[in-house]
Amino acid sequence: MITIKEATTKKELKAFVKFPFSLYKDSKFWVPPIINEELQTFDKNVNPVFQNADGRFFLAYQNGKIVGRVAALINWIEVKEQGIKKMRFGWFDVIDKQEVTNALLDKVNEIGKENNLEFIEGPIGFSNLDKVGVVYEGFDHIGSMITWENHPYYVTHLENYGMTFGKGYSENKMKFENIKPEYFSRIQELVKHRYKLKALNFTNNKDILPHANEMFEVFTKSHSVLSSFVDINDEQREYFKKKFISFLNPEYVKFVIDKDDKLVGFGIVTPSYAKALQKMNGRLFPFGIFHLLKAKKHSKTVTFYLIGVLPEYQNKGVTAIIFDEFYKIFKEKGIETCIRGPELDDNTAIHQLWKNFKPEVFKKRCTYVKDIT
Repeated sequence: MITIKEATTKKELKAFVKFPFSLYKDSKFWVPPIINEELQTFDKNVNPVFQNADGRFFLAYQNGKIVGRVAALINWIEVKEQGIKKMRFGWFDVIDKQEVTNALLDKVNEIGKENNLEFIEGPIGFSNLDKVGVVYEGFDHIGSMITWENHPYYVTHLENYGMTFGKGYSENKMKFENIKPEYFSRIQELVKHRYKLKALNFTNNKDILPHANEMFEVFTKSHSVLSSFVDINDEQREYFKKKFISFLNPEYVKFVIDKDDKLVGFGIVTPSYAKALQKMNGRLFPFGIFHLLKAKKHSKTVTFYLIGVLPEYQNKGVTAIIFDEFYKIFKEKGIETCIRGPELDDNTAIHQLWKNFKPEVFKKRCTYVKDIT
């Protein structure tokens, strides 16, 4: 018999966060989160997403042992302002028993029905800045700091529950040697001259902070056309600034500004922290921090995290300026591989952007949807 219990206490939430550590203990490809970071994500007193969203966290038990987990999420901006009556679920992990998946998703369905929502979609987080999707191809590739991983049977469980393919996402990698500067070096000089633009580079994370709010504005305007987009509030922006800027190498943050110093486009890349996080096994201290710092300084693999260009500057070659700046620093650092995090399959603009760099799809993932009954 499966029993579902809501995790509300600190002890229960810690059990919620730590369940995947046992589920994936033998995996070479799963990348553990930092336990304290995950706990803060679920803390209503820390994460400002709860100003506009509800989140409830459930554990499945069998014979007194945890056998699954799920987060039932409602983003009220999405529901009330966009009119999308979606019940979200995320942080979904289960042993290979269909009845566990059924019990957890029945609870999600129940909450959606109580709130007069129309359909379930997941796994997704609270917003576009959270992790997304179930892997259905590419199980033999290591994950990343910005993705969930899963066992192959998850797909079978969700389909057996009556869910169908929602949104598709692809992850790509490119060998640095395949990135040919002739595709952007000459163009970027013409674009700078024609539109009176210039690149803005950084050597210190503190210098990025004054531009962070403007960066989020560009991100919102450039991504609002995507089928999955939901805006975030000002407090969330502050939260993400504090949470992520410390992970950035300042030289991997590239801005493009106009003659009035207004931001028109940006790109953010992070060193690959995947192997460092595996060594840390969820703990930043006492020794985990050293693995992170080593990866930050020496990783020869980088992950493209965010890129955005104001709509009025799209298709005008602004990305050529960003690529040129990244190319120079990657060459200097001896970068060997560039990873692109999950990107919507229907985002044709982003796929056109990379077509000349011989990207190789190494992992596919998707969300699943089902009407609430």
